Amino acid sequence: MDEIEQARRYTRHVLVSGIAATWLVIVVCAASRLDAGLLSWWRTALAVVPAALFTWLCPRIIRAILDRRHPTRLVVVAAVLALTAALVGGPDLTAWGFILMAWLSIATLNLPRRTSLLISAGTWLVSVAAAAVTWRDNLFTVGLHLTFEEVLFVNALMFGVMCAVMPPSNRLWVWIWTLAEQVHQGREAHTKLALAEERLRFARDLHDLVGHQLSAIAVKTELAVRLSDVDAAAAKAEMAEVNGLTRKALKDLRQAVRGYRELDLAAEVNSVKGVLEAAGVRCEVRLPYRELPAGVAPVFAYAVREAVTNVLKHSDASFCEITIRFTEREAELRVRNDGAARRQAADLGSGLAGMGERLAAVGGELRAGPAPDGHFVLAAVVALPLPGM
Repeated sequence: MDEIEQARRYTRHVLVSGIAATWLVIVVCAASRLDAGLLSWWRTALAVVPAALFTWLCPRIIRAILDRRHPTRLVVVAAVLALTAALVGGPDLTAWGFILMAWLSIATLNLPRRTSLLISAGTWLVSVAAAAVTWRDNLFTVGLHLTFEEVLFVNALMFGVMCAVMPPSNRLWVWIWTLAEQVHQGREAHTKLALAEERLRFARDLHDLVGHQLSAIAVKTELAVRLSDVDAAAAKAEMAEVNGLTRKALKDLRQAVRGYRELDLAAEVNSVKGVLEAAGVRCEVRLPYRELPAGVAPVFAYAVREAVTNVLKHSDASFCEITIRFTEREAELRVRNDGAARRQAADLGSGLAGMGERLAAVGGELRAGPAPDGHFVLAAVVALPLPGM
């Protein structure tokens, strides 16, 4: 489960906890009424039915709201169930009135502020009016011997506080979730843009590498066709040059596709650093002050490119560190990031397998996996000197 799904689940649990709190209040109030001899078993039993249906309906409403929808029909049905349970069980906050507040905290989500305030005011009026109708059953009346006006004032105050506090608190959680989702979508967009820019860069490099040779081949082929009828020897010479250009272009193309094109490793590292930073990943680079031994730079250039691709595609990193070092006996490339992939390195795709094969061809090895500190580390190590160097 990725972080955005965890945030969604946590937000859903927070919103559902209001429903759980409703049942806790109902149980506590029922126990208080039982102790005071005011509990009506038949009313309680009848109130449990719509309250249970309301509880079953609320998670569906919350799920729709987190999906950026406002299920008006479900909200209306939930309002009828909540009001029915409150009226049957006793609508004041010492009985079943809290279920109206639970409904309000959900019904006002994803609505404009003015609409939310109007719904809150309407719920307050309905709650106070319903509590006034049954004021003789109120614990305040029996326990504190308050008059009707005093009970009305207490209920108006308590319902007013609840109507003012509960909707904004839940709206705050949904707002935070919405921001988190937007940040996640923005980061995905940055990553896609960075990968697209990398593909465009590769396309430009490929054009610069082979385009000129193909243009030369086209010109010399046309010249050879023209010379074939007037100077066969010259046409043959032109076709020989075409053959040489073709072989060279094919060789360069294969080297580019396989990642063995002779590149400046520092330039390649700077390129992937730009890709990472464009995707919102802070990147630190540590290169040796000396030039790498012959043959190592092309291998590490390909490894850096593949490692950074995996960072972008298979992790949620916010930091990446690229380190290259070498001694007389070995050279090592280490790419560390703080978005450790949840899958094993072998499951990250064919790219790492291909990188391992390339390293094995020069007597090197690849190690990739989560480190004890929670980071994900990819290490490419080759023994020096390279075979044939």
